[in-house]
Amino acid sequence: MLQVSAKTASFKNLIILNLAVVLMSFTGILGALISMSSTHLVWYRLVIGVITLYGYLKLTRTRLRIGRPALLHLFFTGAILAAFWLSFFASIKAATVSITLVCFSALTLFTALLEPLFKRRRISSLEVGIGLLIMAGIYLIFKFENRYVWGTMLGLLSAFCGALFNIVNGKLVNKNEATVICFYEILSAWLWVSVYLLVTGGFNAGLALSFSDLFYLFILGTLCTGVAYVANIWVMKELSAFQVALVTNLEPIYGVLMAVFIFGSKEQMSGGFYAGALIMLGAVFLYPVLKKQLKRREKLKGSLVTVK
Repeated sequence: MLQVSAKTASFKNLIILNLAVVLMSFTGILGALISMSSTHLVWYRLVIGVITLYGYLKLTRTRLRIGRPALLHLFFTGAILAAFWLSFFASIKAATVSITLVCFSALTLFTALLEPLFKRRRISSLEVGIGLLIMAGIYLIFKFENRYVWGTMLGLLSAFCGALFNIVNGKLVNKNEATVICFYEILSAWLWVSVYLLVTGGFNAGLALSFSDLFYLFILGTLCTGVAYVANIWVMKELSAFQVALVTNLEPIYGVLMAVFIFGSKEQMSGGFYAGALIMLGAVFLYPVLKKQLKRREKLKGSLVTVK
């Protein structure tokens, strides 16, 4: 009976995670639908995200108090988050949703390269191999979609910032409540973007909202930011990191399929782009599977040595 209920809970959490990933992948679609500049878009998204998360924290009676060193750390982590979202939406404006989402899957490559530097360990041969596959995919996209070079560069910058953010964030999550961390990071990112707008004279007529932009921003700030993040954190209590990683890797696929369905011919690319995308996404899916097998092999070797 307990086994059946555990399986039911796991299945339920997998559905919730998939829905959260669909919401996150819808971010790119909304970025293309919103008519304002990427900087103004991010500023509004952060405002709505902060309000949504603050409401959630108050509703769940979660304490917002945090130590000064951690708060300072979160403040600078917010700068990485701001750079991540600014480059992500700027890439969509400069290219297409499909290109941005496929380039974003290079996050696995940048994580594989950056994590050993932070943890002071050698890069494994598996990570090098996966990295080379992803680079081959990026090369094909650059070669066949050279009209979107700037958009592709911004998409890769977004993936780099995303990888850096995840690595830095990983150290903080172990010491503090995840939703509290998210709240302070989004608040800090909003402050950084506000300073940028202030310095560049961005607080201008570009911040004016049409009804459609307001509607899309509301969905982006609440469902795609607040709800999706909280759901992602919630399922981690029941699902393994491996399951979460595999389902999260579906984000570019969901996003590209939705983009083609909504925008039609605008999202149609060359055969070279799809070949490059297939190589990159294949490598992204292959990485956690091979990593898990490698860990099992090492564990088995360790147990055999112990027995001897």
